[in-house]
Amino acid sequence: MRKYVPVVFLALALALLLAACGEAVDAAAAAVENYLNALVAKDADSISALSCADWEPQALLELDSLQAVETRLEGLACTSTTEEDGSISVNCVGKILATYNGEDQELDLSVRTYVVTEQGGEYLVCGYR
Repeated sequence: MRKYVPVVFLALALALLLAACGEAVDAAAAAVENYLNALVAKDADSISALSCADWEPQALLELDSLQAVETRLEGLACTSTTEEDGSISVNCVGKILATYNGEDQELDLSVRTYVVTEQGGEYLVCGYR
């Protein structure tokens, strides 16, 4: 039984090492995904909380533009691409489907690069290019 103890400890150490090397959460990309989910859910409070102060009026304007249509996300996935001057660029794939009178209009999310900054330990959407 004693000869298996080192093997068990070695296996535990290896498991901990592999867990530590696992993929880190992309907080900036998650912020954009949360923002887009809030936009589609028409959740003004969340949109405000997920936006920089300078971007918040524009974000709420975008939200207002979706009020008369049914919206849903399809195939959303975001990833951070670059960091420059304190801002992180985030690209997404997928689309927002907006339905009005039975007709779908697709808003392709890949045509925008979202700008995210960290403020007070939180990642906030500050616009797009």
